[in-house]
Amino acid sequence: MATDSGRSARSVTMSDVARRAGVSRTAVSFVLNDRPGAAIPDETRRRILAAIDELGYRPNAGARALAAQRSEWYGLITEIVTAPFAVDVIKGAQDRAWLDRKFLLIAASEGDRDQEAAALDKLLEQRVEGLLYATTWHRAVTLPKAAREVPTVLVNCYDAEGELPSVVPDEVTGGHRAARHLVEAGHERIGFINLDPDIPAALGRREGYERALSEAGIPLDTSLVVSGHATADGGYSAACELLDRADRPTALFCGNDRMAMGAYDAIKERGLRIPDDVAVVGYDNQELIAAYLRPKLTTLALPFEAMGAKGVDMLAALAAGQPLDTLRVTVDCPLLERSSV
Repeated sequence: MATDSGRSARSVTMSDVARRAGVSRTAVSFVLNDRPGAAIPDETRRRILAAIDELGYRPNAGARALAAQRSEWYGLITEIVTAPFAVDVIKGAQDRAWLDRKFLLIAASEGDRDQEAAALDKLLEQRVEGLLYATTWHRAVTLPKAAREVPTVLVNCYDAEGELPSVVPDEVTGGHRAARHLVEAGHERIGFINLDPDIPAALGRREGYERALSEAGIPLDTSLVVSGHATADGGYSAACELLDRADRPTALFCGNDRMAMGAYDAIKERGLRIPDDVAVVGYDNQELIAAYLRPKLTTLALPFEAMGAKGVDMLAALAAGQPLDTLRVTVDCPLLERSSV
């Protein structure tokens, strides 16, 4: 932007604005920073704003943040910015932040601890008002101590030390919803192809699965619970194991959509039809899998966008000095009905 004197907006100073408006530099600073209690007459304020507009003055963001003790930015650190989950977290967080006229500064750690620490330092240098830390899969994490310098909320993970607040998917309710959907469709022998057994998602989804069977009066058969190790090949192998039994299940609940994709291959290789012979429910709602399998996959959606928005809600409360009701908030995983049940 060029000013009326031919200089760029970047070269226009607060002193230039003060001279144009015929006021002190302090008065300009008070108006720019909306200083509480500053007795600036309305007419003087109008002259200052007019001078800012005429000269094309743009405040230095760093200096303004220093003066106001707020930057109107939240920082977000995630492992891989381009991953589908990260895109959804960013959208949910930015949409919610914009309600308070705030923005996100985003940094990727690429799973490297040194890069993560450097990203955190850079965000703190920009005087972010709060920090979101998001992971690709639900797990416990340990953040550098510097994360405690500002309000920090974890997304899709939780603090191993139990100090920082977090927002995570409601894995138990999701697992319960998936199994109950199959029970309500008339199935009693429901195989469960789970993730690696000790991670939070696997533990929560199995708990929900077992609860749904118990509520329906269906005895738990632990031989119908196998691990597919979160891969398509693992899902295929696990489905083969279950389907080759004399008393094969009539439905499969797969702990993620990749394993469901592998299970589809195992079912079709045996001349069985989905959902007529074997119904399938997945988890995660990976769009490129769930919506393009044939038949389309019924699945549970991980609520990344909602978790990003809730994370900013929690940051806003913390930044305002308001206590949180709980350190760990869970967000519902909705069931998306398609054609596989």
